[in-house]
Amino acid sequence: MSFWPTQDHWSVEIPLHTPHLRVDALNDTGFVQLSDMPTDVPSSEWESLEYMDWKSGGDTNFAPIASADGELDCRGFWDKGKTDKDALWTSNAEIAPTLREYVDGVGANFGRVRIIKLEPQDREVAMRSIHRDDNNRFNPDDEGWVVRSWVELTDNPDSYMLLMDNGPDGLPDPATERRVPLPKGARFVVDTQRLWHVVVHNGDSPRYALITSFESGPALASWIDSQRATATV
Repeated sequence: MSFWPTQDHWSVEIPLHTPHLRVDALNDTGFVQLSDMPTDVPSSEWESLEYMDWKSGGDTNFAPIASADGELDCRGFWDKGKTDKDALWTSNAEIAPTLREYVDGVGANFGRVRIIKLEPQDREVAMRSIHRDDNNRFNPDDEGWVVRSWVELTDNPDSYMLLMDNGPDGLPDPATERRVPLPKGARFVVDTQRLWHVVVHNGDSPRYALITSFESGPALASWIDSQRATATV
């Protein structure tokens, strides 16, 4: 492996241990696999959106479906003085009613909702973008910890989400590596502020997925329990 993050990586400074309310289902490994997407999503709901040239985790473009102020903006909510919660639907939401209904149906407070378009990248290239997310900036200590969910919209069974927990030095621990396969309809929830993560996309065309920030709490915990897969990764 030609790249490995060092203590100078910006992720190392992101807080890990806080008093925020967490979801028990994520305590052990930091992620949970859900059953496959129960609803068929028309391809027009991701192909017809307005995308922005925004890089995160590789050669990516993003289509914001909900943002801090309802504008087509990929920046962190902290740029608007907000935690990644209490999002407003953008104009893209009108083109993606199935996805909007899906997010609303979770019943938890949500922040950023967006479609990621990721170009192919092998493991070596992907590792250059491994990181942890700064999901909880400005989040009051007595509120719920923000995590992220994924729904795979295209079929990429040879691609996977690479996850690693932290070692004692605060860097990814290879002994904790998990791989979440990305066939169409795959769903999972990840504490991306805790886990180092990146997608290894071994396909020959772009991969599309829905990414949503959700606030941890009874609503999210209940929804996860109702959607759990029978087998784990």
